[in-house]
Amino acid sequence: MNPLVAPEALRHEGRCALSVNVNKVALLRNTRHLGIPSVRRAAELCLQAGAQGITVHPRPDARHIRTEDVHELAALLKDWPQAEYNIEGNPTQNLMDFVRQVRPHQVTFVPDAEDQFTSDHGWNLPADGERLRPLIEECQALGVRVSLFMDPMPAAMAQVAALGADRIELYTETFASAFGTPREAEVLAGFTATAEAALALGLGINAGHDLNRPNLTAFLKAVPGVLEVSIGHALIADALELGYAETVRDYQRSIQRAYA
Repeated sequence: MNPLVAPEALRHEGRCALSVNVNKVALLRNTRHLGIPSVRRAAELCLQAGAQGITVHPRPDARHIRTEDVHELAALLKDWPQAEYNIEGNPTQNLMDFVRQVRPHQVTFVPDAEDQFTSDHGWNLPADGERLRPLIEECQALGVRVSLFMDPMPAAMAQVAALGADRIELYTETFASAFGTPREAEVLAGFTATAEAALALGLGINAGHDLNRPNLTAFLKAVPGVLEVSIGHALIADALELGYAETVRDYQRSIQRAYA
């Protein structure tokens, strides 16, 4: 345990864990050759404030997270045994090399093209299943938990379970777009039904993409069993105004309100 943070700050007592995606810190750093802002320092400050994990998505073009970042963060996380390291990416591109070298706690398979602007859809099962199966098995043999990035489709959960994945990560952009509109309840119901289907099959549930302080509580209240949310863009944008520590604490308050 890092001596700079109290043990209770990292415990979430059955509540959803917060994993901070630091990609956008790297994106800003990469616009100059000064090494600032520091990705490692950003992760450290978030962990000190009570984040339960760090997420990175190293793309093949290294437009934000670079190879050295993946390894530096792996070294940092060794000082935080109660926190988890999650690496996202397409396992048919550069992701598996990182898994083999770093062996993070969790890997999230995302079906992004190499030049994709941002993740915008989940896996197409069963069409993608056979190429994913041996990669899932390899990760698990290395002791790495596997989560599949999925759209809110209840019927697809049986296919995820059949592949042997441990968790799903619900792609939440459609909820974020509908939040505060007349469509919110209808869209949210699809996420609720998907989570219920996943839980019935023994799958763990993560969620991420466009979740933020205003919408996070409503999502967690409606969607059962969410173990982890991975938040990057909105959280780092908030941190530009509030600082890393207060931003992480505020997201934790949003999570806590869902369980009040």
